[in-house]
Amino acid sequence: MELLVWVLIAIGLLAAAGVSFWLKQRRRQAFALMARQLGLSFSSVDPFGTLGLPFRLFQKGDGRGAENFVHGVWQGRHVALFDYWYYERSSDSHGRSSKTYYRFQCVVTEIAAVCSPVTIGPESVLSRIADGLGFDDLQFESEEFNRRFQVQSADRKFAYDLVDARMMDWLLGTGGLYSFEASGKWLLTSCRKLKPLEIVPLLGRAKGFSDQVPRVVYALYGLPASG
Repeated sequence: MELLVWVLIAIGLLAAAGVSFWLKQRRRQAFALMARQLGLSFSSVDPFGTLGLPFRLFQKGDGRGAENFVHGVWQGRHVALFDYWYYERSSDSHGRSSKTYYRFQCVVTEIAAVCSPVTIGPESVLSRIADGLGFDDLQFESEEFNRRFQVQSADRKFAYDLVDARMMDWLLGTGGLYSFEASGKWLLTSCRKLKPLEIVPLLGRAKGFSDQVPRVVYALYGLPASG
């Protein structure tokens, strides 16, 4: 009887592994199809060393990875859209370790400016706790914006130049479903992991954020002209 139990457990584990592999392959195929439909390229692995970019999201956890890259020029912008995950390792009282995974959909693009690191994300219970521990959440003239979003940057002037009244209105219109980071010439737009058919609007959000960057940012922090 005990042998039968172990056999059934082994069969269950193999079945679970098979389903996981099938779902991963199906998602990969869906991303490849989306890339073709958008006139972009597809790579199952990171072709750019993207996780080396200076974003706070890419520094979280005890381990992290990225896959299913859709990349190229979309509506006049270089974009890289991909799955990202990180995990946190923990141990119970018996010394047994486990991993908790967090999964995201990300888009990386560029702007013609040198941005100080700034993060903009929806306000949450956890972020309010962080505020209580002394992490600086910048405050703006809009009370509604302050309630719904958290903005953090060591360079307060840059953050206030970036998040003007027009940018705040646009961010409020996103429904608090997305987070944004700027660092150097790079912009990161992220949200929870999406189904392939839900992903194209994320590209629109990344473009929308870029479109809202105030002119003063380019005037004060713009990249020097080449040549």
